[in-house]
Order: sequence, then structure tokens, then C-alpha cells
Amino acid sequence: MSVKLTLERDTLDEATRRFAPPPIAAPIFLNSVPKSGTHLLRNILRMFVPVEQQYHKTFLQWPNLQDNLAAFSAARPMLSWGHLLFSDASAFETAGCRRVILVRDPYDWVLARARFFVSEQFSANLDHLKGGALSIEDLMNLMIFGIHGKAAALAEQYRFNAVAWLHTGALMLRYEELVRHANATGTPEAEAYFAALFEHCGVAMPANWAERVTTGADRRQSATAREKLALGKASVPDELPEGQKRLVELAAPGLRAFLGYS
Repeated sequence: MSVKLTLERDTLDEATRRFAPPPIAAPIFLNSVPKSGTHLLRNILRMFVPVEQQYHKTFLQWPNLQDNLAAFSAARPMLSWGHLLFSDASAFETAGCRRVILVRDPYDWVLARARFFVSEQFSANLDHLKGGALSIEDLMNLMIFGIHGKAAALAEQYRFNAVAWLHTGALMLRYEELVRHANATGTPEAEAYFAALFEHCGVAMPANWAERVTTGADRRQSATAREKLALGKASVPDELPEGQKRLVELAAPGLRAFLGYS
């Protein structure tokens, strides 16, 4: 599927330079299921890594992996991010990285993916979904079961972008917990949460860590925040209907429980 995204640039490089974080000693790779809060996690960690050690060239994915191996260099450590499926080459090339895997409740993921597919920011050979002729129920089912030859099913997305990476030393984060702690940095729970994240990434936790997290988590700096998506004629609900919840359980049995959502 050929995809084109229309996204705004953020101003977080300037914030990073103001915070002047020390260099990282080992590469960090942030991997996620698409539409699981990648920009949020990336932007937070950018506040703790020098701009010169941030790999902004591209989102790393299977098709561009071999063209971007510099992102994983031990000699010149970088913070990189992407939606990289698990396979022999991806496991081998990222073996020296401190890996973080970000997931989202599959129920909410269906809705987030639907909103993105019908937004004006997303352009691919799926533009016929945006006209409003397709029912929201049809659209949600396409997000769950995939679109033949065009978009992977939910089970595939989670299996190869998240689940297969686990129990390899990677740290798994849940999007909902990341949001909660980023919005409550004054709590002991948030401090413990981010301390564990930074320790895993080999990043120092400075005294002003909360200010840095808040700066990186600012939704105004996220080009894919929900409120920035122009949905046109489509109307996506705030909660997945019960029927589609049952379809998620049928399509990916045990997935939510495995990820800690039930």
C-alpha cells in the first residue's frame, strides 16, 4: 500500500536543545503498533536525547530497514522509532538496541485506526473510504479483519509489531498508562513509571524530568493527535460497540488479556 501523510512539523528540537540532555551511550529503538501513540512516546524521549542523536530521517519499517541501518549503530548511538515487524533481519539489526514496544487497547485501536484512515492527513489507495458512503460498522470491521491486499488485519498488526518482540528483553508499555502518567507527573507513581522507562533506555533522569516529560507530551506538538485529524463526512464513535468488541475477541482471541487489558 502506497501511503502519503500530511503532517505538521513540531518545535521540539528547540526544546531539546534548551534542556541540553547528555549523549546516550547505546541505541534506543521505539517500536509500536501503528496508531498506538508512537508520537507521544517518541516526543517524550526526545527531551532526554540530544537532537544530533535523534534519527529523524524516517519512521523505520520493514520496506526501508536495509536503507536505514545507521539508526541502530553502536558506534554512533541514535534514538529511532517506527513500526517494524518482527523477523530475522529486524531482530538481528536491532539486537544491540534498547528496545521499547508500545501497544494500545485493541478496542480503542480499531477506532483510532478508523479515524486515521478516513482523515484528510492520510492518503493512499483507500480514499474511497472517506466519502461517507461506507457505514461506520463496515469501516470498523475492515479495521479488525483487514482490507485484502491493502491493509493488514488487527491480529497481524499486533502479532508482528508487538507480540513477537516480547520476552526478548524489550520493555512493553501500554499507551493508556503512558498518557495517564504523562498527565500526572507530580505523583510518585509517575516518577516510578518514568524512572523504569529511562533506566531501561539507559537515559539519565535529571531533576527536571517532569518538565521535560510535560513538554514532550504536549498534544499541540503531535501531528497525529485526534483533534488534529480532519474526518470529513465520517463519524467514528468514542467507544467500540459491543458487536465489534466480540469480533475483536474472535479475530485475536486472548490478545487483550495477554497485553494486560482484561
